[in-house]
Amino acid sequence: MNMLTNFGSTSTAFASALSIDELRMRAPAMFAECAGERTSPRYTFIPTQRVLDGLMSAGFLPVEARQALVRKANPMHARHLVRLRRRFEFVELRDSVPEIIFLNSHDGSSNYQLRMGVFRVVCTNGMIVSQGAFPGYCVAHRGNVVDEVIAAAVDMAERFPLLASQVGRMEQHRLSPSAQIAFAERALTLRYPDLAASGIQPSQLLNCRRAADAGDDLWKTLNRVQENLLSGGVSRRTPSGRLVRTRRLSAIRQEVRLNSALWDLAVDALAA
Repeated sequence: MNMLTNFGSTSTAFASALSIDELRMRAPAMFAECAGERTSPRYTFIPTQRVLDGLMSAGFLPVEARQALVRKANPMHARHLVRLRRRFEFVELRDSVPEIIFLNSHDGSSNYQLRMGVFRVVCTNGMIVSQGAFPGYCVAHRGNVVDEVIAAAVDMAERFPLLASQVGRMEQHRLSPSAQIAFAERALTLRYPDLAASGIQPSQLLNCRRAADAGDDLWKTLNRVQENLLSGGVSRRTPSGRLVRTRRLSAIRQEVRLNSALWDLAVDALAA
């Protein structure tokens, strides 16, 4: 039986789990039948679907999937990202759900990667935890990797209580107005190294998009900054003086990098 179609009706993630058709539509590279032509002879092709079947059998459900846009290369070999949640989650967070982030490509540019993530329900923000805070796993395309990826995912999920504890400390950690501005300024340089050329004031990253985001704690500050920095829609002045709005960050590699760096900024703020 293909585990991708075997969603349990009692699953806590059932309402958000993606069907096989939705997965194929959002990230067709998951269903590639061969690797890219330029891969090494040592490269072992195992389709993401087979690995995901194994993760499903271990109790993880896919809730989001997408792939990188490519212009010249074959889109069936493109980098793709899948967010997964445990079928039954016992770790409680105030407004969020812990997740496993699974990344892969079939062009030889990426190993199988597993990262820890957090999905904030009130704003549908999907955050990715830094490797410095919670190390991820990187599995090469050699041999039968399915069991290794499953073991890595289970091991990461066992650390969800530690992740919840860190989030709890962020919720309790208050930031003064000046500390919030300093946090936003450091975050802004992650995407725009030249602050003057960015045409954005750090305070713009602190703007609330909904009432649930209001607050001076580190967790809400991090989420506001993350959404404004990655989701786009922030007004900026170009060097020529034209007023435009920032675009949503769509590149998977950049999304992972910025999310990880933002998490590191938050961890640094906790220690300050």
